[in-house]
Amino acid sequence: MKQKAQIMDETGIMRALARMTHEIIETNQGVEDVCLLGIKSRGVPLAERIGANILKFEGKSVPIGYLDITKKRDDLSKEQKQNLSADCHIPCDVSNKTVIIVDDVLYTGRTARAALECVFEEVRPKTVRLAVLIDRGHRELPIRPDYIGKNVPTAKHELISVSLKETDGEDQVFISDKE
Repeated sequence: MKQKAQIMDETGIMRALARMTHEIIETNQGVEDVCLLGIKSRGVPLAERIGANILKFEGKSVPIGYLDITKKRDDLSKEQKQNLSADCHIPCDVSNKTVIIVDDVLYTGRTARAALECVFEEVRPKTVRLAVLIDRGHRELPIRPDYIGKNVPTAKHELISVSLKETDGEDQVFISDKE
């Protein structure tokens, strides 16, 4: 993989998440009925950072959980899925809440579809929204994010690599060529 350019650094990620947090607070008229669910693995620390921002900006904490969508992926065979265990944690009753699914990159929409399937398998929330750090386009499903850190138009042969301190030791986003 050949890195072409850095899209975001630590400061850029911090600013994007702060802006997304303000948008979440504004569009939901507060955070009383909001629950954040991060998609493993990088969506979880992003959800936690948004939750920390909400606490900082609003003085209120919101429930934060996680979704492991591996078992719901449509590129695995039934045999491969049998050996997987579902690992989801929805921290509260979300039947009258707005659930915000958080992920690092939105590409084809298949991960978001799998996350929706995980949520609706467990509960029926009032509303579901999608927050992504990077929207790179090339959707294969009719999925659109509600909160976007940065739109990065890409070619199909390019990759977006998100590194976060919690999972990778540093905060940065790169665009690369597949090789």
